[in-house]
Amino acid sequence: MKTFKWLVLFLVVLITIALFYNYPKLNMLSGYSAKNTASSVFVANRTLEFTDETDNNFFPVNLASDVVDIEKRTATASAFGLLTRKAIHRKGLGTVLTLTEADETSPYLRPKRLKPDNLTPYPYGNAAHKDTVFPHVNYEKLNSAVKTIFQNSKTRAVVILHKDRIIAEKYAEGFSKDAKILGWSMTKSILSTVFGVMQHQGKLNVYDKAPIASWQNDERQQITIHNLLQMNSGLEWEEDYDKISDVTKMLFLERDMTKLQEHKPLVGKPNESWNYSSGTTNLLSGILRKQFSSHQAYLDFWYTDLIDKIGMNSMVLEADLSGNYIGSSYAWATARDWAKFGLLYLHNGVWNGETLFTKSWVDYVSTPTATSNGTYGAQFWLNANKKLKDVPANMYFADGFQGQRVYVLPDQDMVVVRFGLSAFNGNKFLKDVIDALEK
Repeated sequence: MKTFKWLVLFLVVLITIALFYNYPKLNMLSGYSAKNTASSVFVANRTLEFTDETDNNFFPVNLASDVVDIEKRTATASAFGLLTRKAIHRKGLGTVLTLTEADETSPYLRPKRLKPDNLTPYPYGNAAHKDTVFPHVNYEKLNSAVKTIFQNSKTRAVVILHKDRIIAEKYAEGFSKDAKILGWSMTKSILSTVFGVMQHQGKLNVYDKAPIASWQNDERQQITIHNLLQMNSGLEWEEDYDKISDVTKMLFLERDMTKLQEHKPLVGKPNESWNYSSGTTNLLSGILRKQFSSHQAYLDFWYTDLIDKIGMNSMVLEADLSGNYIGSSYAWATARDWAKFGLLYLHNGVWNGETLFTKSWVDYVSTPTATSNGTYGAQFWLNANKKLKDVPANMYFADGFQGQRVYVLPDQDMVVVRFGLSAFNGNKFLKDVIDALEK
């Protein structure tokens, strides 16, 4: 009996120690599950059951228990009943994790949206697109390529535009052309484009020094907006989602996500130290906010001068508790609307006759960042080093977690959109799609 008691005591001590060291991780686990559940249900209009069976079914997120309150528009997630996090839905701003009970009832501003054009055919409006059969497209090859990617990966949506027409489109069960899907880090490319629009309008210059007051008395004062857009500031940042790191602290514990990167020291030299950082993107969102005379103007501009301007009316940009758009991670839209974004770049910033930015901006975002080995531009990923060996070197793309992609292929006059829940062979998929265009 004495041995048994000592064994029980030993196990209790072990469990206590394990909880002590892993409690912060439970915060992240339940935070991710609550936030993802709330957005899936209240932004994408999916069910809790579907969300738990598909989006939240991977370890360790599947250890959390999720509950949704439809009337209050909240989702809570509990990690082993030890730590519970809550996410709330705010109309126009998506969902956000709360840090205090007061956050649930705090007033907030929401963006003003332009009315959708439901009369003009897609892609320049939202009416039914014109069916076009191109004689130079081998549709059998094309459809085979699309079918294969669905068979070989957890693909949810594919939309392919060629010469302003949809030439291929397919969705997984439970999804359709009206389904909003999270772009994850493709949101970074949206943020970059807002800078492009403002630069074209003469409202800022990306080569100016970053307007961060706390940097003006130290060596960080030399950092430019350009350095930040290229992830080449030299600032310290740890982008690791498998542990408690800078990025997980920012996404799950910060009220104002624009600040964490601001407080980091230099560990390299600007323009010589490429380091991928979601904190940098959110810092840039804070810089954008400072360019406007009011918070409302900041919230509106992203939509009125870019997103709704090109008819991405399904898009919802989620904001932090301080009202900053989380440019690093959280934009939802249909696959068709994400394809419109690619089309804007394919046409060098001209949308249905109106110039939102010029080709010089396209060249800017698709020029390799120093020390990125030809893989990164200004919040866009590149193929300049031919990592995708069978795809043109001038192809560039927006890239998100789990294989969210908007590929822009200028040589083929094509945009390829892929959404899913897993990595996939992008080189083979794009090669097969390109091969379907018969010379």
